[in-house]
Amino acid sequence: MSKLDHRAVEDFLAAGAMERGHALRTQSIQRRLLERLALWLDRKRNGKDWASVQPDDLREFLSYRRQSGRVGPTTLRLETSILRTFGAHLQRMGRTQKSMSVGLRSPKLSRKLPPSLTADQVRRILESPSPKTPLGLRDRALLELLYAAGLRASEILSLRIEQLDLPGRSARVIGKGDKERLVLLGQAAQEAIERYLHTARPKLVRSKSGGEVFLGNHGRRLTTSHLWGIVKRAAQTAGLDTRVYPHLLRHSFATHLLSGGADLRVIQELLGHASIGTTEIYTHVDEDRLAATIDRFHPRSQKNRTR
Repeated sequence: MSKLDHRAVEDFLAAGAMERGHALRTQSIQRRLLERLALWLDRKRNGKDWASVQPDDLREFLSYRRQSGRVGPTTLRLETSILRTFGAHLQRMGRTQKSMSVGLRSPKLSRKLPPSLTADQVRRILESPSPKTPLGLRDRALLELLYAAGLRASEILSLRIEQLDLPGRSARVIGKGDKERLVLLGQAAQEAIERYLHTARPKLVRSKSGGEVFLGNHGRRLTTSHLWGIVKRAAQTAGLDTRVYPHLLRHSFATHLLSGGADLRVIQELLGHASIGTTEIYTHVDEDRLAATIDRFHPRSQKNRTR
């Protein structure tokens, strides 16, 4: 156990939960990192108190983390952000005179383009569940909704019946930070969900069932593992040899909207991104449409050049 005052960490986690709506998983990530920092300070600095920790100590700790080979650039960037927030919290609460993380910079990342399925691949996945069984109808409705609204796994698993507005082809989902947003459904998703709710879900309901839309074979809400299995099984049935997972349908949703000409700000709202910068990465995956536009309209393009 570290010699450093652990109450500062618990206060920080509680503040994040109350003020920013941090989920338990986020708190767990923050706690593990700060416990690692405290133990490292014990070994390297003989248990400094938080007030004596300097920015150079944090830079050395992050360098140690990077050189250990256990964390990649994305994780290191997240950990830098946590340390900056923690330092600002200690200063705000009067535990330090100035932030111990002042000047701490996040490493730059080379942005990876999100993968995406083609429209035909998505169609094959959505049509793969059997319409003759309750679980097949459930899987079809779940897959249609994942793609139609670009939902995160946590959002579709926690979705409750009262959050649906099927006549209005919409739903209200709870996203990151417990933020609520309105998502829109197409006709195919609406019809698939209605079929599931009217003919299949009643057969899955048990005495212990809750109000979640999607239930498992024993009447309980689906888990993340169940969701991954449903998506993987649908892709295999569809004959796809690429790796398919729930978030890939979310990526495909955004990419296909952009290809169809949707405004980036609209896509940001539909995805529930806090920053437009997160959504902008999808602009890099639509090169074919951009190239076709150049060929068609630019006066010096090969296809429009006059001899």
